[in-house]
Amino acid sequence: MKEVAVKEAPKEASPWKEQINAYVNLLKPHVTVMLLGVTLASMEIAQVGFPPVGLVLATLFGGACAAGSANAINCYLDRDIDQIMSRTSRRSLPAGRVSPVRALIFGLVLAVVSFVSLTLFVNLLAALLALSGILFYVFVYTLWLKRTTTQNIVIGGAAGAVPPLVGWAAVTHSIGLPAILFFVIIFMWTPPHFWALSLLIKNDYARACIPMLPVIKGDKETKRQILIYSVVLLATTLLLFAARAMGFIYLVSALALGGVFVYLAIRVYRDETRRWARTLYWYSNCYLAFLFALMVIDRVIAGVLS
Repeated sequence: MKEVAVKEAPKEASPWKEQINAYVNLLKPHVTVMLLGVTLASMEIAQVGFPPVGLVLATLFGGACAAGSANAINCYLDRDIDQIMSRTSRRSLPAGRVSPVRALIFGLVLAVVSFVSLTLFVNLLAALLALSGILFYVFVYTLWLKRTTTQNIVIGGAAGAVPPLVGWAAVTHSIGLPAILFFVIIFMWTPPHFWALSLLIKNDYARACIPMLPVIKGDKETKRQILIYSVVLLATTLLLFAARAMGFIYLVSALALGGVFVYLAIRVYRDETRRWARTLYWYSNCYLAFLFALMVIDRVIAGVLS
């Protein structure tokens, strides 16, 4: 007789694993990983090579806590609109997996841990910069700009541009011109990146009464602004070469990556559908990662040849 295979029921996650996953969700891991990536790239460029492992680990730990703190407190403050938007309705707070009070405490504890660890194991400047990013994201962007102006993403982008300053300060104990230009590049990258997303989830923002550009000014104006900022972003990336902070490898790479960015922005501007906005949003994530990776390659090769 043939034995009949009996399928086992899928095992349910244990309560403690569910709780861990719920708190990890508050950190917005995909955002945090990207911020840590540019932090590490900035450190390597400042060092012209790989910095001491202990310094790298301490900086990334403090940076992860800072980013996680800002994101967790943002989730606490935005819990009312997160439950309205389909994109965010499954986050830990609107889904009821973490209570609001615990989320807030979690965010505040992470902020303290970030500042203390960076001060003790990195330096005070890096700690203050990371703290400034938290405060700007929470008070300027989340509490003020996000619900009051179409320029929320433009000005609020400064918070996401702080990590390379932290990385540079961790290695050099100062803020150099290259680090400032890294900040400006991410600042200019943020509007076309998020406006491409806002075109895709415009109805979500409208339901939540968030004054994103396509909701208030319409798709055509949003697409025009995406194109303008994409051109400005390309020009901004070239300043690193003009300032002699980067070499020809970076120059060619920045022109190629930026050229594709502008091309996609043109397609978004001309397209009546959401197809190219989706493509630009996806590419913008890859763009930033590749750009900073090529900065590192350019400086490492320059260091070897010098």
